[in-house]
Amino acid sequence: MLHHIKNITLACAASLLPLLGVAQDVPPPTDKQVTYSPYPGQDFPNQVFFGDTHLHTAFSADAGLAMCILTPDDAYRFAKGEVVTSSQGIPARLQRPLDFLVVADHAENLGIAVALEENNPLLLGNEWGKTLAEIYAPRTIDARSESYLQWFGAVNTPGGSDPMKGSGLNETMWERVTEAAERHNDPGSFTAFIGYEWTSGPEGANLHRNIIFRDGKQRADQVIPFSAYDSEDPEKLWDWMDEYEKKTGGQVLAIPHNGNLSNGRMFDDVTLSGEALTAAYAERRQRWEPLYEVTQIKGDAEAHPLLSPNDEFADYYTWDKGSYGPEPKTPDMLPREYARPVLKRGIQYESRLGSNPFKFGMVGSSDAHTGLSTTQEDNFFGKVTLVEPTGDPARYEEKITGRFTPDDSSDDQIAGVSTASGLAAVWSRENTREALWDAMKRRETFATTGTRLRVRVFAGWNFQESDLVRSDFAAHGYNNGVPMGGDLVNAPPGAAPTFLVRAVRDPDGANLDRVQVIKGWTTISGEAQEKIYDVVWAGDRQLTAQGLLPAVGNTVDTKAATYTNSIGSPYLQAFWKDPDFDAGQQAFYYIRVLEIPTPSWVAYDRKHYNSQVLERAVQSQQERAYTSPIWYTP
Repeated sequence: MLHHIKNITLACAASLLPLLGVAQDVPPPTDKQVTYSPYPGQDFPNQVFFGDTHLHTAFSADAGLAMCILTPDDAYRFAKGEVVTSSQGIPARLQRPLDFLVVADHAENLGIAVALEENNPLLLGNEWGKTLAEIYAPRTIDARSESYLQWFGAVNTPGGSDPMKGSGLNETMWERVTEAAERHNDPGSFTAFIGYEWTSGPEGANLHRNIIFRDGKQRADQVIPFSAYDSEDPEKLWDWMDEYEKKTGGQVLAIPHNGNLSNGRMFDDVTLSGEALTAAYAERRQRWEPLYEVTQIKGDAEAHPLLSPNDEFADYYTWDKGSYGPEPKTPDMLPREYARPVLKRGIQYESRLGSNPFKFGMVGSSDAHTGLSTTQEDNFFGKVTLVEPTGDPARYEEKITGRFTPDDSSDDQIAGVSTASGLAAVWSRENTREALWDAMKRRETFATTGTRLRVRVFAGWNFQESDLVRSDFAAHGYNNGVPMGGDLVNAPPGAAPTFLVRAVRDPDGANLDRVQVIKGWTTISGEAQEKIYDVVWAGDRQLTAQGLLPAVGNTVDTKAATYTNSIGSPYLQAFWKDPDFDAGQQAFYYIRVLEIPTPSWVAYDRKHYNSQVLERAVQSQQERAYTSPIWYTP
């Protein structure tokens, strides 16, 4: 019994570490005013909220036509912790509710699968829609597949127009989407954002963005989503966003995702129209796209082993075999796809243009097309409904082996990179649309691969190691430095940036292995460099002569799908001062936190179904978090 009490006490104490802080700006008492509580004057973010900014339901054509029947209402109920029956008939529930959710269904023919299912008169009144309904009518898998191909052919036609334009279907379905968000939005308890996905894919290159509104239904209903039918050019999307804000007085932002599938075009050196990047372009991109979805089901895009050969953790669910188009992936594309090299190129551009086009914070999200935001390895319902778990053990072959059969050239990438990722973590004062959106806009966010570990960082010029144990840690950090997503400028003579970092494990998850500072900078000649610093770690390990930290160990039993927290640490904290700082060099810093090894979803599924898996499938991995950078500009 004492053992359990000790563990509970440790978990509770650890979970509170990042939240400590006392306000410094409370007005002093006067003769007529007596104060006691220190909190009324506090306005800095004091909580971290976890959510998913990228979930699809049956209102997305590629989900609904692939057997998903869950609606935005179902998705919100599931995110709030309710039991929801999956499209395959399996009861599903999260271990803990999410704090917020963006149902980001595709704008292109929004809700068309739902309209097919209900024989919607707006669909049947359109010639193309009526033809599609006739194909779909048998409602068999083959009929759904043929319907999907017909729809995909329409949306994937370069320069093609929306075959349902003018039918009123887009307007009707968008109002249903916004109604669902309004129904489930509960300020202070759960945030249901209004949003959608703009699914641009010129020549198969992934240029997708998730659009998130700060506003409610009254403003969002004044427009219909800008889709790839309208344009595949991100600059045209930004024009539409600008027009929305001017028209409604509202606010909106965009989050790119899966640059690793863009064939080098997500963060290219030219615009989509082939023009060189300018300061005006950089400023617009910063304004409209403050974040990047750096990890999700279709691979992790923080770093790449070919670009960071000295980073032993760079090859994490790497999916870089090409986009969805005919163009094969080549090594020269990689620096324009992965977050770390793109951040380095961003500060190079700032040196030349005076503005950084690639100044973004980090979030993770799922991109699940099941209506179920499942990012825990032991509760992963897959990318699409066709490969969800079912009540039939024989179907395991479809979820695992069937997803990467030995004679399929795409098998290697699916086996290695399909991951139960990820989550967006937001430091905010309260759980409301406005507060969370504002935090996203200022980039006070971090990404996780599905775990709910917490990390907080402040950078400044005068922090001391003793600041780590202050009772007013957060207040001191905000008053004397900047948080993740912030900027340091004009280093004082002889000074170097100092960092305060705290990381706490997921209360229901694995211990921590280490905390790293990732630094990127430009030399006087303009060359981009990077370095990884292990700043604090669990156990009594010592750095090798080469500066490497030995592995933390591995307690994973892949056959039993278990691990133990007998290694690692429940929390880690570090004071770090950049030993290689040059005040004349632009730089960025972000924190990467790694957990100890744990079983992957493949191991959990193999145990559940008592089946075999391919040897190359990942069965043990280290979950992690990436903070938004802090930038230094001379």
